[in-house]
Order: sequence, then C-alpha cells, then structure tokens
Amino acid sequence: MSLLMAVSAVSAGVGGLVAVSGAGLPATGVIDAAFDRRTAPTPALTRGGVLTSPAPTATSAPAPKSARYSKPAPSAKAARPPKPVAGLNQAQMSNAATIVRLAQERDLPRRAMLIAVMTAFQESSLRNLANSSVPASLDRPHQGVGDDFDSVGLFQQRPSQGWGTVAQLMDPRYAADAFYDRLVEIPDWESLSLGDAAQAVQRSAVPDAYADHEDRAIRIVDALS
Repeated sequence: MSLLMAVSAVSAGVGGLVAVSGAGLPATGVIDAAFDRRTAPTPALTRGGVLTSPAPTATSAPAPKSARYSKPAPSAKAARPPKPVAGLNQAQMSNAATIVRLAQERDLPRRAMLIAVMTAFQESSLRNLANSSVPASLDRPHQGVGDDFDSVGLFQQRPSQGWGTVAQLMDPRYAADAFYDRLVEIPDWESLSLGDAAQAVQRSAVPDAYADHEDRAIRIVDALS
C-alpha cells in the first residue's frame, strides 16, 4: 500500500511539472511560426504596381557611391558668338543675332528680320544704349549712352510711350520682341517697303533713314540665318 501511494505521488509530481512547464512554453507550431517570421526574407515592396527593392536594414551594407549619387548631365556648351560681318564689332553682331533668333522662334519671315535689323541699326547702330536722362538705364548693362528724350535700348523705345519699363527695354531680347509685336499689328506690313514698314512701327522724324541700312541688313541676316 505504501509503495502504491509513493508511485502515485511521483506520477502526480511529474504530471504537475509537465503541466507547469507546458504553461510557460509555446506549442511547437507557434515556435515554428515565430522561427519562420524571423528567417523569412522581407517581401519585395511595390509602388504603383512596380516591384521595388526592400529598404535596407540597419545591418545592410551601404550602397555604392555611384548608386547614391547620380552624376549630373553635362551641360550644353555655350553657343559661340556669331562672327561679325565687315563693319560690325562683336557686340553689334551678337545683338543682331538676338533679333534674328527671336524672329525665328516666332516663325516670322526673313522680311521681318531685315526690318528689325535695319531699324536697330538706324536707331542705335545695333548697340544697347542707356540714356543720360534716364538714370535707371545707366544701372543696366549697356554699350553706350544716348540722350534722345527717354529713348533706351537697341530700338530706342520710350518707356513713356508704353513700350515697357526701363529694365525691360534695356534687355535686347525684350526690345526685339516688343518691336515685332508692333510690326505684326500693321495690317499690310509685308507688302510695304522695308523702310516704310520700319517707319510704321517707329514713327521717326526721319522716315527715310531706315532704307539706308537695307544692304547691310541683308548681309547681316544672310550671315545669321
């Protein structure tokens, strides 16, 4: 009887130990699942349906420099200034190039280029002129100084006559654009003589002077277009 009771007590103790131990440990399936989560590879991420690489972990090796820094695209070389035709310096030829290129951008015909170059030659000798009576113009890049009313720039346009601000008119590109804007508003500008078309825009006190520069304008435009 005593032996039987002892065996029962040992069995109960072992069962209790198993029960207590089992309460503190996860089931085998749970352990396996946890192990799988630790060892399974991180799934690839998708962004907008496009497969992307997972973000690197703290222990990942750093990306090579070439991958982290993209080399900037080489900038286009600055266009060479146009070679001046006989009788012009580089500044004059570059201003003429601005006038011609703008007409090309606006899809204006060669006739418009000729009118504009003739006009600028008569008004400023193709120089971007400041005006001694317009102090603000002297603060802008310029290639000479005039003193006719408040006329400034390549085409000697006047801020007081609605052509634009001093800063705008001292920009050769803006000045040429403003000239073309007025030119194309003249209904019959393409049928007028070159000099008359220039005068229709400028309304100069010497209307016949523009025609004096026609041959030179032809050489300049031919060299640039």
